[in-house]
Amino acid sequence: MAELGSEASMDSYGPWGTNDFELLGWHDVHVYGFKLIEISEIDGSTDLVLDIDYILKWDCASDRCQFTICPADLTFHHVFGLKMELDYATSGAGMCPFSISDIEREEVYFGAGAKSFRWHIPINWPHGSLRFDSPGFTLALAGKPVVHSQQSIPPERRVRNVAG
Repeated sequence: MAELGSEASMDSYGPWGTNDFELLGWHDVHVYGFKLIEISEIDGSTDLVLDIDYILKWDCASDRCQFTICPADLTFHHVFGLKMELDYATSGAGMCPFSISDIEREEVYFGAGAKSFRWHIPINWPHGSLRFDSPGFTLALAGKPVVHSQQSIPPERRVRNVAG
């Protein structure tokens, strides 16, 4: 994976949204937490916020890599039908941030021409996945980018600028 593309919407450090989906990479993004906000009693939906270390750039030369990483909020809006599976027990792993393998989406259509997406987020460590319906997302950086030799920021260096 290379630095975020040269598309006009990618010239800055966000925020990015659903229309930028094809330009964004998700492999090995670490998730530190999640919360439900903006819960709607009218339609039973909520916004799902994932507190992540977003990898802005992979810089790999021969046998070593450097990653430009930034704390960020990945917010899926009007989420419905959330199913979460995380299995720390089977792997025997200690508790740690879980790692995204990728984010997949499929268009779904409802009555009166309403469109949404069915999202699948396979987790590559430990085993698991997130599945839900949502019309879209926003990705907003929540700190300053740092360069590190691993794909997540060590907890003692992970500083968020905004309440999260």
